[in-house]
Amino acid sequence: MPFTGASLASTAVRALLTTVALACVVGASQAAASTTGTSTTGTRAIPATFVGDSVPASITYVSAAQNELRRGLSVRLDLKVCRRLVQPSCAFQGSAPSTGLQAVQSYGRSLGRVLIVKVGYNEGSQGYGHGIDRVMRAAHADGASGVVWVTLKERGGYSAIYHATNLEIKRAAKRWPQLVVADWNAYSAGKPWFGSDGVHLTATGATQLAAFIRPYVFRAAALHG
Repeated sequence: MPFTGASLASTAVRALLTTVALACVVGASQAAASTTGTSTTGTRAIPATFVGDSVPASITYVSAAQNELRRGLSVRLDLKVCRRLVQPSCAFQGSAPSTGLQAVQSYGRSLGRVLIVKVGYNEGSQGYGHGIDRVMRAAHADGASGVVWVTLKERGGYSAIYHATNLEIKRAAKRWPQLVVADWNAYSAGKPWFGSDGVHLTATGATQLAAFIRPYVFRAAALHG
């Protein structure tokens, strides 16, 4: 593998620190990441769990992003630096987070109606498709109606690897009718929402990602797991 978890973790830390600083301006609060049983409009919200790595983790620091994502949804955020999908996660600040698969399995029937996944920046594409299948089976066993899988941003020194991973995501959608692909790579092309590495998000980028994902969650909720 042409990259190391340590190098991406270092980049993630710098990007997240930048996001935190920007989020302070827009009134961010990490405590706001707790889920509720109702949406911001007071109606019954669709329960969902968002499992991701350091790129979507910016959402946990930006209250505007959380508010956008939770309109009509009750979303649990499980977003960890250095997370990998199935292979052991890389170490960050002396410990490695759970894998995406382990996170999904840990919630059992409390996973929610929809699972959102954005994981893959810390690993190669080899075996990723098989990992998707394992996560899909786990989500189905946990009672999820559908899964929203968000593509990776194809930028930086690992863009070819991210492109290959995105192809695996799109192929998986042909195997799994419960899988909805949210093509963040295409949607965000040319947008000024990223840090210096072109992958990690600014505070504005975090809000844009949340707004982008939200309609896909409603689509996935209407599926039958």
